[in-house]
Amino acid sequence: MGKKPVSLHEVAAHAGVSIATVSRVARGVGQVAPATRRRVEEAIAELGFRPSHFGRALVERRHKALGVVFPGLSGPYHSEVIAGFEEQAVAAHLSVLILGTHLLKESGDLVLTMADRVDGIAVLGGSVPDDIVDTLRARGCPVVVLAGEPREDIPTIRTESFESTRRLTRHLIDDHGYRRLRFVGHPAGSPDATARWQGFREAHRQAGLPVPRSPLLAGHDQPAGMIAAQQLLDARELPDAIVCVNDECALGILVGLLGRGVRVPEDVAITGFDDVPAAALTAPGLTTVRQSMRALGARTAQVLCAAINGEDVPRDEVLPSDIVIRSSCGCPPPRPGARAGHPGGRAPEPSTPNTLCTPRRQAGYPSPRLTRHPIEEVT
Repeated sequence: MGKKPVSLHEVAAHAGVSIATVSRVARGVGQVAPATRRRVEEAIAELGFRPSHFGRALVERRHKALGVVFPGLSGPYHSEVIAGFEEQAVAAHLSVLILGTHLLKESGDLVLTMADRVDGIAVLGGSVPDDIVDTLRARGCPVVVLAGEPREDIPTIRTESFESTRRLTRHLIDDHGYRRLRFVGHPAGSPDATARWQGFREAHRQAGLPVPRSPLLAGHDQPAGMIAAQQLLDARELPDAIVCVNDECALGILVGLLGRGVRVPEDVAITGFDDVPAAALTAPGLTTVRQSMRALGARTAQVLCAAINGEDVPRDEVLPSDIVIRSSCGCPPPRPGARAGHPGGRAPEPSTPNTLCTPRRQAGYPSPRLTRHPIEEVT
């Protein structure tokens, strides 16, 4: 058997530099100090390092393609992110290869195979195990993680989730007087979902309310939301307000509850996250958190292209999000022609009087028709 090829890691360790520096020297791109370049070149010569097929392709720009790895490809979130990513790729005269991992048993191997056909890969957080991302990086493949946990060694582009969910939950607690709130979603499903669950809990802690111990576990699509609605109805455990992990889940719950005669927001308030197009078209309109999914995809492509070219890129870039107030939380519907949301497009901090919202107990809403049972809580 032939000798195992020398890796970028080995050259980097021998020269006392990062693998990114070795990659720049091997590919002849980017800025490297002359003394560092000589040290890397000496290490390459001593160890007999030979750039991989992938590395040569980068220098030649032969692939002229970017890869995107998602857990699934359905729904407005994925389509918007991919649209923004593709727009930037086209602007850079690159094509896009898309891999959805949710139906694939050997998705990790397919991601590694994709690396031989593209110049760099963007991976949605949680799509593949961390060791696959580490392997891509070790092979010298430029990688950017979107909507994932920040890392020291790989650029991450994500949207703010914790603070916006905290503020939205405080809006429900302070402006409407809701006391029994339920989070619906799967916090372990993605880093974004984890941050939203944590923001929901933090709002309770700040408001002096018992901190919910666990969410109502549900998938992040409309069918899962409809199942969650049925679970709430079957258990006769209808809270004051439901904070959903995303809009698709919220829309599923909305449809499921309305179909059973539950009034929204009179009987229960519902909020989402993302501000997908359908959120503004429902009756009642869905109060949610707006993130620019297209901008998330576009910025990810920009950073990936910069990484491919050996440029400095941000380690952790957080894009802003904004609360959009409609009527599913209990606020009056926006006036005709007015933009949904509070003045300035942001829900005020709880300490700011909110003249748009009236607590349900003061608005004269009838008492909910379903019996309310305590939600699991801890102090």
